[in-house]
Amino acid sequence: MRAPYGNGPLAPAVLAVRGAALLLALVALAHTLVHGLAEPGLALVFGLLVAAGELVRRDAAAGEREPAPLAAAGALAYALLGDSAGRPTTHGALQVIALVVAAQALAAVPRRACGRRTDADRAARRTLTVGFAAVCFQPLYASGQAERWFGDGPWFPLFPLTVLALTALCDAVLAALLARSAARAERPGALPPYGSLLVDEVRALAGIGTAIGATGVVTALGVAVAGPWAPAVLCGPLLLTQVSARRYTAVRTTCGQTMASLARATEIAGYTPPGHARRVAALATAVGRELGLTGPRLTVLEHAALMHDIGQLSLLDPVAGGATARLPAAEQRRIALLGGAVVRRTGAGPEVAAVVEQQADPYREQLLAARIVRTVNAYDDLCGESVGGPLRALEQLRLGTGHDHQPQVVEALGRVLARGGLAPAGAG
Repeated sequence: MRAPYGNGPLAPAVLAVRGAALLLALVALAHTLVHGLAEPGLALVFGLLVAAGELVRRDAAAGEREPAPLAAAGALAYALLGDSAGRPTTHGALQVIALVVAAQALAAVPRRACGRRTDADRAARRTLTVGFAAVCFQPLYASGQAERWFGDGPWFPLFPLTVLALTALCDAVLAALLARSAARAERPGALPPYGSLLVDEVRALAGIGTAIGATGVVTALGVAVAGPWAPAVLCGPLLLTQVSARRYTAVRTTCGQTMASLARATEIAGYTPPGHARRVAALATAVGRELGLTGPRLTVLEHAALMHDIGQLSLLDPVAGGATARLPAAEQRRIALLGGAVVRRTGAGPEVAAVVEQQADPYREQLLAARIVRTVNAYDDLCGESVGGPLRALEQLRLGTGHDHQPQVVEALGRVLARGGLAPAGAG
């Protein structure tokens, strides 16, 4: 697997995140070494929990938000830990950070020995996120301010829940920052809007993020009542959630691979130019982000862009350049409907099929995803016809905004291409 940032220099944002995490880790480790380990038995329990969570994780699959939920929940629980079996703890924020860093380093040794890669960005992000939670919780708990605000009764859990919500937002900010840097490395100059990436990360918190956060808070509250034995019982359900999430991710990955293979069938059979589906999918996804699509809507757009030409396999003879716009309207409609029928059999979902089926409809009757695929497909076709380069192709699309293409989609395409240096779609 290729490194996230290739062999070139790291982006400034990545350097800033890693540098901040390294500085925080060094300060926390030095403080813990000088002042000693508070509650060593409790620290050992949580350290082993975080290390075990890192050991049982596998390399992150495409689209997987958190490959080590057990480690994340254990780290959050230690950061939000106040009492243990009714007695106040004194470990503090810096010991929390030191323990998480040490546990991650301990788990990295056997992983590297087995040839499994480590993700420096995820480790840095977890260090900063857990550090944020610990700094928000531990000083207020130790000073008694949290108890004065929330009391020591049934309202006290609102305090760790509030810290958890702020921590989730902090993690989303860091994740979006790193995702934008990774996108820059994949396609220099064509940066997705940071706002769209942030919205995508925040929405993703409703999935595995909710399970991790809830387990962390419940584990911390359980230790406050039952002592160090609580994590062994309370973290069990998260393991089941991890297994289910991995199975779901595997199904999604298989579905994506199936559609990518089917998309290549039109190229192998000579119906579309080599790389056409891949180029349209990549550029359509960038335009979708530019227009504010995130999460599942962006996935539907990508899959539909890959499969938009699959109906051409019903033609006896390929259309020159794969441009079906030259065919009669009835034939275009038949190809689109057949493509949608094929998509429905792949398990991609009715949303993807609907986008493919609408490719021959007037753009005012199409879904936004269908309008994006239509415009990007036309751009790639025009570039393949050597109409005068990408600027000329974009100009022709603008001339057709009154009846063939939505003006907002064409302008979004122009902005994406401008950031990418207006490289021809067929390049690469």
